[in-house]
Amino acid sequence: MTTLRDITHRLGPDLLSAAALLTRLPLPDHQGTGAASAWAWPLVGALIGALAALGASVALALGLTAGVVAALTLALIALLTGALHEDGLSDSADGLFGGWTRERRLEIMKDSRIGSYGMLALMLVTLARWSALTTILAHDAQWLALIAAGALSRAPMAVIMALLPNARSSGLSHGTGRPTVAVVSVGCGSAVAIALILAGGAVLGMLALTIAATAALAVSAQRRIGGQTGDILGAAQQLGDAACLAALAAALS
Repeated sequence: MTTLRDITHRLGPDLLSAAALLTRLPLPDHQGTGAASAWAWPLVGALIGALAALGASVALALGLTAGVVAALTLALIALLTGALHEDGLSDSADGLFGGWTRERRLEIMKDSRIGSYGMLALMLVTLARWSALTTILAHDAQWLALIAAGALSRAPMAVIMALLPNARSSGLSHGTGRPTVAVVSVGCGSAVAIALILAGGAVLGMLALTIAATAALAVSAQRRIGGQTGDILGAAQQLGDAACLAALAAALS
């Protein structure tokens, strides 16, 4: 069982492992630590948010409108992550709502082709993120918003991973393993701390919407496929990100 002391002794390897799993950034050779690195997922999310905020700030300085910059920022985030979470969202929507049996739903989720439910989910969630980010950019709050949302939206992945069993005996989530209570606690604590420092009182709305959205997803996954998969975790991040950005945009309006 991973303890807090274990985590402190494995800072470097865990950070590299988390970055390798969640991004497409060029990294040095390292030994992956699997689910034990889940505590670092919010930190990697914060890094992705910072890089996205830097890109957004440059685009705004060049005179581009908030709507255009919001679209470019979402594209940059997808490039940094390899659209890993977006793919999970579309596959989850297709599987959870496109099949009548557990086996068929899992089969659909494994199919690389995107269906009607997946396309709609990707469009609607991306539209929600774009709309909220446009408001945030108009208030020049991209740094606090993207870093806070990047961190907080990745905490639910570890929570769902720990609470729900693996829905299949193979795949990314199964191969990564399941994080311990200590790992999940450190990850959630760091995510909330980052969001609180940057967003202040708005973190309450971010937490409420994120918990509501990801809890609904977790309940649906448990009922429809008997647990979680890598796609479900990716969908959780996308829903969490949309929830965080929406809460911040509302606080700024």
